[in-house]
Amino acid sequence: MTTLAEPASARPFPPAAIPEPPARPLAHVKAPTLLFRTSSGVGKHVAETVAALIRERHAAGRATVLGLPTGSTPVGVYRELIRLHREDGLDFSRVITFNLDEYWPMQPDSLQSYRRWMRENFFDHVNVPPENIHIPRGDVPRHAVDDFCREYEAAIAAAGGIDIQMLGIGRTGHIGFNEPGSARDSRTRLVNLDPVTRRDASSDFFGEEHVPHRAVTMGVGTILSARKVIVMALGEHKARVVERALEGPETPDIVASFLQSHPSAEFVLDAAAAAELTAVKTPWIIERVDWTPHLERRAVIWLSQQRHKPILKLEARDFQEHHLSDLVHESGPVARIRQRVFDDLHATLCPHPGGTVPQRVLVFSPHPDDDVISMGGTLITLCDQGHEAHVAYMTSGNIAVFDHDARRHVEFMSEFLEMFGLQTPASVLLEQRIRQSMASKRSGDCDAPEVLKIKSLIRKTEAVAAAIVAGVPAERCHFLDLPFYQTGQVEKKPISQADVDIIVRLLLERQPAQVYLAGDLSDPHGTHRMCAKAILGALASVAGDGLTPEVWLYRGAWQEYEPHEIERAVPLSPETMLRKKLAIFRHESQKDAALFPGHDEREFWVRADERTRHTARLYNEMGLPEFVALEAFRRYDGWL
Repeated sequence: MTTLAEPASARPFPPAAIPEPPARPLAHVKAPTLLFRTSSGVGKHVAETVAALIRERHAAGRATVLGLPTGSTPVGVYRELIRLHREDGLDFSRVITFNLDEYWPMQPDSLQSYRRWMRENFFDHVNVPPENIHIPRGDVPRHAVDDFCREYEAAIAAAGGIDIQMLGIGRTGHIGFNEPGSARDSRTRLVNLDPVTRRDASSDFFGEEHVPHRAVTMGVGTILSARKVIVMALGEHKARVVERALEGPETPDIVASFLQSHPSAEFVLDAAAAAELTAVKTPWIIERVDWTPHLERRAVIWLSQQRHKPILKLEARDFQEHHLSDLVHESGPVARIRQRVFDDLHATLCPHPGGTVPQRVLVFSPHPDDDVISMGGTLITLCDQGHEAHVAYMTSGNIAVFDHDARRHVEFMSEFLEMFGLQTPASVLLEQRIRQSMASKRSGDCDAPEVLKIKSLIRKTEAVAAAIVAGVPAERCHFLDLPFYQTGQVEKKPISQADVDIIVRLLLERQPAQVYLAGDLSDPHGTHRMCAKAILGALASVAGDGLTPEVWLYRGAWQEYEPHEIERAVPLSPETMLRKKLAIFRHESQKDAALFPGHDEREFWVRADERTRHTARLYNEMGLPEFVALEAFRRYDGWL
């Protein structure tokens, strides 16, 4: 078990990125929609739209009135606007802002306050005059809330109305905090939050029980009154609600659908959020397409699932009746298409993921349990087949430990020291300080440094225990403790050169032939994506030293790659599945109920078990060999 210190390095960061392709306008949607491949493309486009209006209005001596959201989705926009201010002189001195919402009750200096969030993520870095900043107040007494809301509406009207209203979209289809059922003509008001919305906010509050039940929000009518509305959506977890908002009817059940009839609304999506739209998922239904091998594979897999037939049993009429005649004309005959896609999928099956010659493999685990949850079966297979597997745990994961687990470990250590007569005045004093800190912590507060260290140790020892079950000895477990994570809060610092340097050192020390990293890249500020950014920066650096390992992406705890995306599928035996489950069980602090369960409340071992069995079942239904489970991977293709 090793812990790497932070080395000094002059290597450049970030590495050069592949240029973002132009935005793609989407057809068969009920509001203008632009598709970008990555979240960075979304942020840059929206920022440039806002900046262009600010420059135009400023040159004319006029104010620009912006409606602003919070959360992870607009962070890229704010960072680009800050960059434009610092590097290009974008002047915000005539900008007036109105924020969408705020939790109620909420003190303005609270860690979860949107007022504080906006200051730290935007207003402290640009020159918007303080008197021009308007944010709903969460500290208004209940008897004064209605008056405050009327005053907020009056202030918007006095400013001349909102020129550009930026929005995210919640999983319930809400915009602002206008939950399902909100009236089209509603105005700024106090609302009750949907349980799904509160659950999605639970990580910010260190538990759902701490999330307020109410919020002050601009109304739907207030939003629709803006001259231009830009809705941003990022990530797979938004794909279903985006599809309903853009392809379904206008309905108060999906409040974002009201924007279909706005005269100047625009949806701006990354590829993951657009995945369920017809123009993306099955474009051959609505337009003529250029049949690439990837699109052919996707179409034939879709057809197999639609017809509930193995691929090699698909007939010409199946293609004809499901909008795929053009594929047959362009790439047929049917027999050749069938065989080509079947052979392509069969080639993804890989019972020897490390090859037949023993080699060194390095698995990067963003959190202390991602390795065994997401690719534990493959890790076991690599070890059993004689490969030298190492695991690099990139963050401590300490904020995801319940207080009661930390208290239990403190009590154990106290009893242990007393039992063997090892207590000292210093240890007693430290224990008292830790207990007092935990007892006085208010809901939603950060832990004291001593408590965070205890929680880090809990996660570290669990990770080693799990790795040993998988076949990785303790000395091959590397705890990087990357600096970006060390905030004690859910929100992390940006990836820096210091993070990259730590990974560079490990890569040069271990010289792996294969590298595995988490491929959940759609959340631009999620830990998995930030870790991937640091890893890929490090890989770009070590390439200059002649180190160019294979790079494979695995998925995290919430979903598996779809069959058309898979480039390597590792079969798992019943015995391997059992060992994987036992390895996951070693993460006792995450079992039964995780502090941050995400969008899936099942236990991690259940998610891991069911998703890999599901992938195997899909392969079998397409006529491929039957396995108990499959873990899926993709090669890194240069995109982040």
